[in-house]
Amino acid sequence: MDDVDEFSASTVIAWLMYTRETLRRLFYNVRTSPNVNILEICGRQKLETLALAHNSITGVEPNFQRFPCLKSLSLSHVSISALDLSLLLTACPKLESLELVNLEIAMSDAQVTVELSCPTLKSIYVEAISLDKFMLEADSIERLHLRDCALELFELIGIGTLKYFKIDDVSVIHLDIGETIDNLEVVDVSNFTIIWPKFYQMISRSSKLRKLRLWDVAFDDEDEVVDLETIAVCFPRLKHLALSYELRDGVMHYGLQGSSNLENVMVLELGWTVINDLFSHWVEELLKRCTNLRKMIIFGSVSEVKSHEECQILANFTSSIVQLMRKYMNVEVHFEFE
Repeated sequence: MDDVDEFSASTVIAWLMYTRETLRRLFYNVRTSPNVNILEICGRQKLETLALAHNSITGVEPNFQRFPCLKSLSLSHVSISALDLSLLLTACPKLESLELVNLEIAMSDAQVTVELSCPTLKSIYVEAISLDKFMLEADSIERLHLRDCALELFELIGIGTLKYFKIDDVSVIHLDIGETIDNLEVVDVSNFTIIWPKFYQMISRSSKLRKLRLWDVAFDDEDEVVDLETIAVCFPRLKHLALSYELRDGVMHYGLQGSSNLENVMVLELGWTVINDLFSHWVEELLKRCTNLRKMIIFGSVSEVKSHEECQILANFTSSIVQLMRKYMNVEVHFEFE
């Protein structure tokens, strides 16, 4: 009932009391006065999925407010303290999926620190959260997605089960996803500033990597670049490669050094932030490296007002791609412009 500013708490409580013994999934997005304590009403029942929005949680008691069957928990625009959030996870012994969106974390001191532990957790999605420290201990974690967050430190403590890592528009000073990440299959980074040597060191042992996406990335050091030779050598199983970052003369040529091919790459996504004459050359060199490529998608940004020089660059690029694709008739090509 999103359109209702406020709903009767007594009516909502009646609905929950009447259905709680058989309830498996609850999606709760309604404001009431006073606030309804969902944990107290639905705890110790058979609930498997709980999506809670626009609510507040205080004074969690894991022994009393226990969710023995809960596998999926989503908290959106919820007010909760760091301690209560930690206790809530303790009260869910079978939890596998956790979503935290735009939480209002109650501050107990000047530094906001969240420490969570959940041995059964397989997937976590965190969006629009600002914290000093976020530490997660999860020995079964397979998927980690951070979006639109501001963190000083994010640390994942696990035993190397992570398979999917995505980070989008996140500001983080210290990022640690663990030393044993040999099982990573997907790394997707966008709208993010990379310190390439540090980032590469973090994922370099992931020999099982099948998809690598570095999109709209910036480098902490202007002389840094995505090193294709290193990618080819360290990720022999890579099937899907997506690259989009600012190309500069010198830097681009350094990134194309070496002779190792990306033999297993079947899908290639390439994009520009500001197009220049280097882009078509970069595309050609990547095509040479991907010897078994089946599909290429080129993403571009075209502003409404174009100078004559910009139009000429775009025209030259179009001509170059037409000529280039005559050499690669077996590659399916798509263009997407915004």
